[in-house]
Amino acid sequence: MIWISFRQGMLFGFAVIVLLLGGVALHSWMLVESLVEQSRRASEQAIQLTASIQELAERSVDIERSARQYLVLDDPLFRQRFDEHLAQSLSLVDRLDTLATEPLSPLLGGWRMVASALRTGLEQRIDKAELAPILARLGELNVLLKQAGQRWIEAQNRRLLDNLEANRMKLGGQIMLALGGALLVALAMGWWLVRPVRQLEQAIGRLGASRFGEAVVVGGPADLRQLGRRLDWLRQRLAELETDRERALRHISHELKTPLTALKEGVALLRDEVPGTLGEGQREVVDILQHNVVGLQCQIESLLSLNAAAFEARKLNLQRTDMAKFLSSVLRRRELHAQARQIRILVEDRGVGQAMIDTEKLSVVLDNLLSNAIDFSPEGGEVRLLLSRHEDLLRFECIDQGPGVAAEDRQRIFDPFVQGQRAAPAPRQGSGVGLSIVRELVRAMGGAVALLAVEHGAHFYVEIPDET
Repeated sequence: MIWISFRQGMLFGFAVIVLLLGGVALHSWMLVESLVEQSRRASEQAIQLTASIQELAERSVDIERSARQYLVLDDPLFRQRFDEHLAQSLSLVDRLDTLATEPLSPLLGGWRMVASALRTGLEQRIDKAELAPILARLGELNVLLKQAGQRWIEAQNRRLLDNLEANRMKLGGQIMLALGGALLVALAMGWWLVRPVRQLEQAIGRLGASRFGEAVVVGGPADLRQLGRRLDWLRQRLAELETDRERALRHISHELKTPLTALKEGVALLRDEVPGTLGEGQREVVDILQHNVVGLQCQIESLLSLNAAAFEARKLNLQRTDMAKFLSSVLRRRELHAQARQIRILVEDRGVGQAMIDTEKLSVVLDNLLSNAIDFSPEGGEVRLLLSRHEDLLRFECIDQGPGVAAEDRQRIFDPFVQGQRAAPAPRQGSGVGLSIVRELVRAMGGAVALLAVEHGAHFYVEIPDET
């Protein structure tokens, strides 16, 4: 079965289930048709039996009347009527004999014997007194035939009901077996199909977490195994690209930082006038060189920080944390920064309590947002840090009273090395990677970060899943 494809396996499984359930449905239909036919035949036979017994009782009355008339009047016409009624009655007796053997056959034989005795008595012209017991016996037999016919009909009904009950139990067992077989087939197909899908999901999760060391092995249908091989090829390709990227970054860092360090030291020596006294124009050139060296060094360090953040974002370390204490620890990291600018930070946690979070990553996220909010707020201003829970999400909001973000910068403010057009009230050093690091870490935690459009200040919000 493992050599067939996903589509073939699904078709095979559905075909087996349809055959099982369809076979039971067809057998049920045939059984119902058979029971209906038996019921119809039994009903017709019961009607014929009842009608024949009723007609025989009526013919018996005619026989008795014509016999008595013949004995009294000695008219051949009454004897002819007697013979006609008797012949019709015997024909009914024969018909009853073909309809049911038990328990009517002995009574029908007795009826023939009484009819024969009655004919013989008329031929011998016996006395009325001797004829009366024969006629009385004929009436008794008619009553007994009626009772026996009723018992036969009841027996037939009981037999039909017993047959129906037996077939009902048999059919119920077949239905349960068919449903059980269909369930087993469905479970087998589910296990056969779900297992490789789970393997694919786990492999994709490892690739997303940049765990390229473990080979991708997928079982099950042929097409899913082929997909697993393609994923393993992708794993190897991604591992090569990641290795090349890290190697290139190391080379860039080394090739740039080494001469940059020498250049920085040389500029520092010139600025300190170690080689000799500098003129006014020369000092201005040295200041420009120093400014650009510092800026270049900042760019390199920011690039390394962004790469480190992207690497750390692959690892998630969730732990149950008291959110009020967590926010207090985040606030302490920016306490001196806020005091230096006389900024008041208001924290509202709205009774969130505990949550499952990655404290290290979330601390970096909130620290970057608070750092920007403090830098861009006017002196003596206010920064609000809000925490709330919305169903299974934790929502953090950072609101400042600064100049905000220009409309044309809102779409690219989270891109690396992008700084908004609106300047901070106080001088600040930055390369524009802080919000990029925020976005990387928030995405790693399965959340989202965005900038809300407001008239005054900046309003950032972060939403991450609450794993509790």
